[in-house]
Amino acid sequence: MRILITNDDGVDTLGIRLLAKWAQKLGEVTVVAPKVEQSGKSHAIDFITPVEIKKVPFIDGITAYSMSSTPADCVRFGTLALENKFDLVLSGINCGVNLGADLVYSGTCGAIFEAARMGIPAIAFSAFPDGQEKASAYFDQVYDYIMKNKLFDECLLFNVNIPSEPKAIRMTYQGSPYFSDRFILKEGDIYVQEGEPIPDVCPDDCDRDTVAIFKGYISITPLLTTRTDMKVFEKYRMKEEK
Repeated sequence: MRILITNDDGVDTLGIRLLAKWAQKLGEVTVVAPKVEQSGKSHAIDFITPVEIKKVPFIDGITAYSMSSTPADCVRFGTLALENKFDLVLSGINCGVNLGADLVYSGTCGAIFEAARMGIPAIAFSAFPDGQEKASAYFDQVYDYIMKNKLFDECLLFNVNIPSEPKAIRMTYQGSPYFSDRFILKEGDIYVQEGEPIPDVCPDDCDRDTVAIFKGYISITPLLTTRTDMKVFEKYRMKEEK
């Protein structure tokens, strides 16, 4: 198996090294990751500005590239420019959870959306900032769950959030927004965006990713690349056919 790994925290971070080291047991690993942090870049790509891409030192046995662009672009370079045909794309492990409606902003998830757009199965891994090493101990359990249940036969991409001390795996769906955001005026015309976690609107529904992880579950959420509302489409198509 040939595996492409990226993240949005940068190529020189703990999370991607934990993920890449584990993935070596699955097959041949190649890393293409951002030169600097790209959190919040979602599915963005840069086709306007030239980008720097170069080989960098990494874990023994793994070829790694640093790229001055987004996680989605890292996947694009890996799949379009390198000669390897990848069987799996992994993203993470992110320094911070990616939950609920806020995952639309996630560069970690943007990478797997790009992989699935190209027809490659993909998994995004996230954990709390102080829990990456503990979370990495559960990679086997998550991967075995996906493979045992043949989930890639039903969906190409999964968003996984791992608490520090999980008690079980739970299939989940996206909950409400995880962060409450605001713009803060610093000086003159300069603003910064800040936010803080907020409770889910359905605090007892463990099927929601924004609840499950705080109840001690590894959250696995199947995702789609399409943004078409099929219910509306089918409703009005049937009307037009009458």
